[in-house]
Amino acid sequence: MTTEPEYGPSTWDWVAEQVAEYEGSNGTKANTLRDTGIPIIVMGTIGHKSGLIRKVPLMRVEHEGEYALIASKGGAPANPGWFYNLEADPNVTMQDGPEPWDCVARRVEGDERAAWFQRGIDVFPTYAEYQAKTDREIPVFVTSPKAD
Repeated sequence: MTTEPEYGPSTWDWVAEQVAEYEGSNGTKANTLRDTGIPIIVMGTIGHKSGLIRKVPLMRVEHEGEYALIASKGGAPANPGWFYNLEADPNVTMQDGPEPWDCVARRVEGDERAAWFQRGIDVFPTYAEYQAKTDREIPVFVTSPKAD
């Protein structure tokens, strides 16, 4: 018998609080980026070091049933922690509304990355500023629902 990994809330209080409120309301509360009104989703991964379930709110960048996960970290020089979780295990949960579902994430490159990154900018123009202030190319992953 395998056991489900334990949930480890973010050490960033605002992230942990937003995820808890979002999940506790089935996605009807805390479903935007702070006071911007821009919708978010909640993505769950397995921590590559801790083995714990990790959940983060990310901008809602959806196209034809797939979602972009843009590893901007505000244009910081390093990738966010969840980037390494996806590199180690591409299986994720996505929640955009009342119920989470299982997905597989894949990193996109070249023209496909450019198209998805532009979709991200269309939703959240600040992504362009984040890219301009860092030397790294901000990674983009795309999630697809897992086949049953």
